[in-house]
Amino acid sequence: MHAIVPPYLLARLATAEAPHLAGAAEAARATLAMPRVYHPTRANLDVTVEGDALVFEGSPAPDRVISDAQHRETLPGVRVRGEDDPASADVAVNQAFDGLGDTSAMLWDAFERVAIDGAGGTLEATVHYGQKYDNAFWNGERMVFGDGDGEVFTGFTGSVSVIGHELGHGVIEHSGGLEYQGQSGALNESVADVFGALTEQHLDRQSAAEASWLIGAGIFTDAVQGTALRSMKAPGTAYDDDVLGRDPQPAHMRDYVETTEDNGGVHINSGIPNKAFHLVATALGGHAWERAGRIWYLTLTGGRLARTADFAAFAAETLAVAAREYGEDSEEADAVRTAWAAVGVVNGDERS
Repeated sequence: MHAIVPPYLLARLATAEAPHLAGAAEAARATLAMPRVYHPTRANLDVTVEGDALVFEGSPAPDRVISDAQHRETLPGVRVRGEDDPASADVAVNQAFDGLGDTSAMLWDAFERVAIDGAGGTLEATVHYGQKYDNAFWNGERMVFGDGDGEVFTGFTGSVSVIGHELGHGVIEHSGGLEYQGQSGALNESVADVFGALTEQHLDRQSAAEASWLIGAGIFTDAVQGTALRSMKAPGTAYDDDVLGRDPQPAHMRDYVETTEDNGGVHINSGIPNKAFHLVATALGGHAWERAGRIWYLTLTGGRLARTADFAAFAAETLAVAAREYGEDSEEADAVRTAWAAVGVVNGDERS
């Protein structure tokens, strides 16, 4: 659960028969078979309200702890770097440390959120998990990174969007959560992708027009015909590889995938709300975290979204937030309304 590489992609790799991918196929099978213990996160109760203002406990300075699993499957592993420690000789340790900081900086700058729990809690991560482990995941308490098999996947600490995505799952859970099944599960994955994209864009100070909108760029080796795991700009185009197949994400409700696999297609159908967010962000222009990101964040954290919300319910709430924050006839509300209509979730005449 909450892993960056979807099971359908690993399943394709696990059946690869090419001799030069024998090691990658074995690693994919092992990754799929490896159990991941999940620790549910309780919604954060350390945020109080005074009048209309949120008062956050804690400091915007991050508190990061990186551990090393030493290629075992036991968490948390050996502590190797804390907030006041010097940089490590281990590249993965430093990448994880920096990525946690980058995500924390985006959350504070964009939303005045202190860490993923909103209360300044410790950001924890474990690197070098397992042997050639082909994934990274959020287990309810920490980020966990594999090193990849070296043939198809590289180390997962090298992608800031992956780190932002997985920590985004923590923000989602601390905000009340979205049930990890069907459309609410696809929204869970999509909102995590939004956090991943915003983290990378914030780090590089990119506008919505300048950004790649790729999730997981750089985690494929040169042997793969593809650029990333997902494209929010153009779902279904991130990769088209002889072994991995073609990116199956739809960008419109007419192509919604009905399946019982992957918790009802949470990684596949997230392409639809991903495209909606991209359309809002590019229509509004500027930095995506400033208006589009704020609307999505307030939708997630406003307390009005059910854990089982489907696409239509989420769309309605984003429109309500945009109308409330900027005005019903505002540029922001129009962008939200137009985007959800463009992906087939609403009919285009919706009003909050």
